[in-house]
Amino acid sequence: MGETTGGGWRRAGFAGAAIGVLAAGAAAGVAVERLTVGRSVRQKARLALDATGPYGTLRGTPGRALADDGTVLAYETDEADGTGSADGTGVAEGAGEAPVTVVFSHGFCLSQDSWHYQRAALRGRVRTVFWDQRGHGRSARGPEEPVTIDRLGRDLKAVIDAAAPEGPLVLVGHSMGGMTVMALADRYPELIRDRVAGVALIGTSAGRLEEVSYGLPLAGVNAVRRILPGVLRALGSQAELVEKGRRATADLFAGLVKKYSFASKDVDPAVVRFAERMIESVPVDVVAAFYPAFGAHDKLAALAAFRDLPALALAGDQDLVTPASHTEAIAEALPGSRLVIVPDAGHLVMLERPGAVTDALAALLAGAGEGPDNG
Repeated sequence: MGETTGGGWRRAGFAGAAIGVLAAGAAAGVAVERLTVGRSVRQKARLALDATGPYGTLRGTPGRALADDGTVLAYETDEADGTGSADGTGVAEGAGEAPVTVVFSHGFCLSQDSWHYQRAALRGRVRTVFWDQRGHGRSARGPEEPVTIDRLGRDLKAVIDAAAPEGPLVLVGHSMGGMTVMALADRYPELIRDRVAGVALIGTSAGRLEEVSYGLPLAGVNAVRRILPGVLRALGSQAELVEKGRRATADLFAGLVKKYSFASKDVDPAVVRFAERMIESVPVDVVAAFYPAFGAHDKLAALAAFRDLPALALAGDQDLVTPASHTEAIAEALPGSRLVIVPDAGHLVMLERPGAVTDALAALLAGAGEGPDNG
């Protein structure tokens, strides 16, 4: 019996490590970092970072949106202080007019808290909405599995209807959140035409994700992709065992998160730990429900809805999950857009190089300050 239990734990450990890779957007393992540091020391360090880090502590006015399948989606709103464009963003509130609302959509295995730095910088200066995608953060999971990107686009529409039913919008999406924004445009082009004043697509892709190698030999990645859907379904049915494995392989998981989320050597350890906490909070069966959506994602044509709007396409130059070439393709589809490739940055560029992302967003807001031309 002991032999069987031990084998189960080992299998769960390897499964947990695999899920850690998936959660970071990859499909293979990396070596455990800092092997010379004792496990108890690393555990104490994580606890200390959890206790002292400010990340994820910003909260706004909570709200709930109801998706068209009955799923409850959590969002929070931060209101502007009413000073108009004097704050330098260029976002003005005209007399009797609804203010510009900036709606932030987060990526896979993250939450609304991944926008920590941008939320802090924009707080009180412009009206903002941050929401958790279904199965992430404080939002419910919903009955539909597998989850499609089109489903997420409809979810975003429900959040907009609840949190910003009128007035101009600026849409900001990172990774899966950017895909969500594209799905919104595909399904509701009239919303984009009538209300959207600008769009920012950060570390995301319009399609062809099957070509991404995650910095690994493509042949090996393709082999993993062929078996991965079945493996994920099996792991999802043993979620409790896999979650134990994730905890048991915490050191490997931390190394994977760092490799596939960040690129610079000087990234704040508290930021890395914050990313770990977000990713590890997403249950394995939720990971399994979302994974097929990325291979099916193709929204290049949907970008046409943004063609005449101020647009930002931004990525880290060392993003292994949605490489900068995918952002460049988005910029090519939006001829008037601003392309920003942030040096020495990985997939979680908004946490790794927050100043570059916030500055680029401020410039976008300045361009979108007058709102859409409804005349």
